[in-house]
Amino acid sequence: MTTESLFHIFIFIPLIGFLLSLFISGKNEKLISSIAFLTVGIHFITFFAYVIYWVMNGHETLNFKDIVLFKTTGYEFYVDFLFDKITAVYFFVGSLLTFMVTIYSRAYLHRESGYKRFFNSLLFFYVGYNVTIFAGNLETLFMGWEILGICSFLLIAFYRDRYLPVKNALKVFTVYRIGDLGIILAMWMSHHLWHQNITFIQLQNDELIHSQLENHSLIGIFISIMILITAAAKSAQLPFSSWLPRAMEGPTPSSAIFYGSLSVHLGVFLLLRTYQLWENQYSVRILIGILGFATSVITSLIARVQSSVKSQIAYSSASQIGLIFIEAALGLENLALIHFAGNAFLRTYQLLVSPSVVSYLIREQFYNYVPRPLTIEDSWPKKIEYSIYLLSIKEFNLDSFMYTILWNPLKRLGKKLNFLTLKRLFIFFIPAYVIGLICLYTKPNMPEEIHEYLPAFFSLIGLMMVLKSFSERKNVMLSWILVIMNHFWVALAISFNENFTYSQVHFYLSGIVVAGAVGYICLNKLKSIEKNIDLNQFYGHAYEHPKLAFIFLLACLGLTGFPITPTFIGEDLIFSHIHEDQYVLALFTTLSFIIDGLALVRIYARVFLGPHVKTYHETPYRSS
Repeated sequence: MTTESLFHIFIFIPLIGFLLSLFISGKNEKLISSIAFLTVGIHFITFFAYVIYWVMNGHETLNFKDIVLFKTTGYEFYVDFLFDKITAVYFFVGSLLTFMVTIYSRAYLHRESGYKRFFNSLLFFYVGYNVTIFAGNLETLFMGWEILGICSFLLIAFYRDRYLPVKNALKVFTVYRIGDLGIILAMWMSHHLWHQNITFIQLQNDELIHSQLENHSLIGIFISIMILITAAAKSAQLPFSSWLPRAMEGPTPSSAIFYGSLSVHLGVFLLLRTYQLWENQYSVRILIGILGFATSVITSLIARVQSSVKSQIAYSSASQIGLIFIEAALGLENLALIHFAGNAFLRTYQLLVSPSVVSYLIREQFYNYVPRPLTIEDSWPKKIEYSIYLLSIKEFNLDSFMYTILWNPLKRLGKKLNFLTLKRLFIFFIPAYVIGLICLYTKPNMPEEIHEYLPAFFSLIGLMMVLKSFSERKNVMLSWILVIMNHFWVALAISFNENFTYSQVHFYLSGIVVAGAVGYICLNKLKSIEKNIDLNQFYGHAYEHPKLAFIFLLACLGLTGFPITPTFIGEDLIFSHIHEDQYVLALFTTLSFIIDGLALVRIYARVFLGPHVKTYHETPYRSS
């Protein structure tokens, strides 16, 4: 068996297990859990045998180009796999912990109504995790990254008939989309810096890196900062740390595997994987070290005052990851990997035993009360001690900061676009789109001054539409159509740049049209059954219409560029045609893609998740 075949096995074993679990009845708990147990168990044993073989044969770095998904003049989208000691450590920790959590979950979730959903999501997460750690280029890594993001949302919102889990799942997903923004812009500028889809193995070529960065140092810094933003968002570093305790709304096993051990450490993985890119950019290394140090100090203070054991563990984990960021910035790769493995095992253990520990501590406190011992803080001036205490109780206002800086301005901008009604959309914007097409066909006859600004202008119109969709509270059909129209405006904007052919436009929009039509049919059918649906509250229609909810979720994923439609490749293709000096166009297009993902998940959550809107169903309280 060749090395390439082994890599296929590592990807396809969890994928086959996931697909099999989809077709099993939710009432057959034993078979569902057995498939998950066998899938992860066989995967771990196969990997263990392979690592022994790999180490005995010199443990060389392995890299190969697997599947070319799309190829055109000057552009190639391909899946690339890489195996080295970083992959080996992450694979060992991931497979062992997933195996242990799978065993734990078989009994922990017994008779839970979402038993099947949990194991479906767990296996899908495992697919995404393996794609991410085996990725040999940013494009392949982004595929796994997107799978992990949607699995996070589904597992945090596992108790989907409650208000807070769904609300917190949306909060976490919004932070993940910020990470997506960073990685998309990093891929865009990488295309222009190296004029190809650069692989991680090529980043280890010092001559190639130095020759490009000597003349394009600012571009190198830009790519590195975008990677840092992505890593910080994924690993709950400042200013994104507040999402981690909110993610603990899901079941304890998912909290352990996602936010204690594996998913939260993938920001570190990204930094280690791209180290050769920024190792000689000392300003970036200092920035990473400062960010890690600040996160470690602040999250340690916050963890000290938390009343919830899960929140304590979450902030403690973020604090340790801050230290791992410092180790990565210092170039201590081996120490960072050992620290990652130790922190992952410790946090998984702490979270899995947390329900028992709480009861033990309460009993111990009741029968064997011990006064609080003096700490170093008691020697500080009282004003400083109390100020730090209040800031820590308020979590340094990190949540409020994110709302003030990011989400509230977007909502205010969207509300200023209330003139965008369904009627006006057809009266004004469809004719405007036709005019845009005419401008495209007559491009050779247009003045250069006008042609230069048209791509950014049309991209701005698409951004306006998706902002309105994000802030819409009444008409769900309008919100859905606005997202679809956004993609059409983006395609029109990029079409003004050379080499973006009509076949590429059709390739990109084919997934949009199919997913948009499926989603519209689902909403229309639901409206005919339930009569009234809007976006003012969470309706919980998945309770009575689970199949419709699942199909609509697939439609949302198709529209948002999830790797199940050509749209995923099309988005990367679009950025390969945005010139390196078209910063405004790149920014507007990226924001459009990021916000349309938020708008779509928000539509799905408000229509299908949350407490049941019908009073004859059992309804959990808002605070439950």
